[in-house]
Amino acid sequence: MKCDVCKEAEATVHLTQIVSGAMQKIDLCETCAKAKGVSDPTGFSLADLLLGLGQEGSTSSASLVAEMRCPGCGMTQTDFKKSGRLGCSQCYDTFVDGLAPLLKSMHKGEQHIGKTPPGHSENMAFAERLKVLRRDLDHAIKSEHFETAAELRDRIKKLEQESRAKIKT
Repeated sequence: MKCDVCKEAEATVHLTQIVSGAMQKIDLCETCAKAKGVSDPTGFSLADLLLGLGQEGSTSSASLVAEMRCPGCGMTQTDFKKSGRLGCSQCYDTFVDGLAPLLKSMHKGEQHIGKTPPGHSENMAFAERLKVLRRDLDHAIKSEHFETAAELRDRIKKLEQESRAKIKT
């Protein structure tokens, strides 16, 4: 089997990567594998290698993007590919064109919305209900609606008792 890059030497390095559910294979000779950085696990990306096939020595839009520098920390896209980490918050804006498809393929979306602990949303809803009831209670007292204030006070006490009972179980 011949090398996919030089098309001359016998391929001795065989790489396989699954990208977006599609399997991509590439076969390299030892010389091309070393030239592409396959022996250096921090500097090798099969996607970069596949994108670079047939573009040796040409100035493509991909090589222009790789030369962009973040104004905040000076990181280049090549630095990001080697380290796998961005240098600062401005890197996200600087490299947005290359990051958007990468993030979409790695995660469910482009924006991180975080996670909440189990039961947290229930606790937040309870706290919000209490806050509204207490605000209504204050308003009822200030406007001298004492019957309404007494009902609100009782509802607040009942909610707090239910909350304590849930915590004990």
